[in-house]
Amino acid sequence: MKPKIVSIFSGVGGIDTGFSHAGFQTVFANDNWQNACDSFKANYPDAEVVCASIADVDFKEIKKKYGDIDGLVGGPPCPPFSKSRFYRTDKKRGLEDESGFLTVSNYFRALEELKPKFFFFENVAGFVYKPHQAALEMVQSESQRLGYKIVYRVVNAANYGVPQIRQRFICVGVRKDMPDFIFPEETHSELGDETHKKWVTCGDVIGNIDFDLPEDKDKQAGSKHKELLKLVPPGDNYLFFTKERGYPEPIFKWRSRYWSFLLKLSPEKPSWTIQASFSNNMGPFHWKNRFLRIQEIQRIQSFPDDYVFLGKFSDQWRLIGNAVPPVLVEVVAKQIKNEYFK
Repeated sequence: MKPKIVSIFSGVGGIDTGFSHAGFQTVFANDNWQNACDSFKANYPDAEVVCASIADVDFKEIKKKYGDIDGLVGGPPCPPFSKSRFYRTDKKRGLEDESGFLTVSNYFRALEELKPKFFFFENVAGFVYKPHQAALEMVQSESQRLGYKIVYRVVNAANYGVPQIRQRFICVGVRKDMPDFIFPEETHSELGDETHKKWVTCGDVIGNIDFDLPEDKDKQAGSKHKELLKLVPPGDNYLFFTKERGYPEPIFKWRSRYWSFLLKLSPEKPSWTIQASFSNNMGPFHWKNRFLRIQEIQRIQSFPDDYVFLGKFSDQWRLIGNAVPPVLVEVVAKQIKNEYFK
């Protein structure tokens, strides 16, 4: 019998896919975006999927229905804790943001009502930044109050075999009567060595996909800067055109744009973070000066090729960009499975 997990803030199921590959079964999933719920159900037809606010989910009833739950998994929506909030003076940060407090507090309400053996909590790397100290302290104090001991760290997905440099905060909590959880060792590094494989690159996963289709005339990679994009070397961005980089007639000032502006992938490196929003001039773009295709960012996020994403192009992009790379989750989930469910 597979250990049972309840999934919240499920999105399209990146976390669930990692746990599924490690031998767990999602019995219940929740999200408040209908397209995410429909896509999740298409991939996990045996799971109960409820599309509603987390505040409206009765987890005591879920436990009555499915019996003892082994694990709670989920990544509360991250905008309130993201780096971008440092620049958005019009919006509150962390727990001061109503949605930030709502999601984190309801995560621990679910934990209290389900009383699982373990929990998996994921968020952006900014969760550990000093301005968000209250959120991290809430995770620590609520875990303590509910009888769980936790281990957390910021990890780079590329160091676990994902072809993407993506920093994420991962916290694993287990009941106090269980052995301490030990994070799995990193399996990959940039150059590789005796104990690590080399990073998986974009060329490794999308170099053999032939998607050189004609560009949509209304949506060209780079937008009004499409000609500049063609000049950017693979692995570089708009900084190529700055005085500091020695460009003869500088076009942009140093660090005047987002890092992803005119950012182009290199086939010799992992991708940079695939974000949830799609833009005409924000990369990463393919090294052949075009937009990435859904099938390509799907591989960069380490989803199986047969995984289903519903909705229009921008919806599918958002589903993938918001997800946690399944390969990263699988490494952690296997460690949980081997330690506590032998």
